[in-house]
Amino acid sequence: MCIQISAQYVKKLRDKTGAGMMNCKKALRAAKGDMDLAIENLRQQGLASASKKSMRIATEGLIESYIHSGSRIGVLLELNCETDFVARHSEFQSLAKNLAMQIVACTDVEYVCKDDIPNHIIDLEKKIEFSKNDLINKPDSIRFAIVKGRIDKRLKELSLLDQAFIRNPDISIENLIEQKKALLGENIKVRRFQKFILGEGLEKINDFSKEVADILQK
Repeated sequence: MCIQISAQYVKKLRDKTGAGMMNCKKALRAAKGDMDLAIENLRQQGLASASKKSMRIATEGLIESYIHSGSRIGVLLELNCETDFVARHSEFQSLAKNLAMQIVACTDVEYVCKDDIPNHIIDLEKKIEFSKNDLINKPDSIRFAIVKGRIDKRLKELSLLDQAFIRNPDISIENLIEQKKALLGENIKVRRFQKFILGEGLEKINDFSKEVADILQK
């Protein structure tokens, strides 16, 4: 039976460890709600050691670019860390390359995280969902529950941090960054990115996610 963990309890563990919300939730469930055991589990995974790093200012880093095969889509990404030493580290540079490729592979991604998504975008998505035919004859309580689930799913599709890492789908991009924080000992943040698509807005749309997956298999 799945143990119900409150959002407040998850936040408490996050405040103690600095680990991502989903990591904290999974750790608490695995520990059956035992806070100390959850902290120990996170430390064993190398996630709790990133504690407090998210509060430190990251003003160094690099601008990474990725131009996909055929030069039809490209990405510019700003990835920040705390020192120039870490910015020159191979692990940090590899992370930047992987993130840029991830953005190309995830065609729906437009924002770094869900908190960056403007309210008017969320309101538009809600309007679209509430107007769908399959919800018209359902009771309000059911309609609201279904729409909430669909909106949560849609916001995750738009958020880079919520994506499954294309090189290891068992972890999210947020997990990946937390691991690099623990490894490199510094705060690491994706500040911004911009995607450039050749002929964007025209009728023909290319599936770049499949092409990136093909490249990774080579």
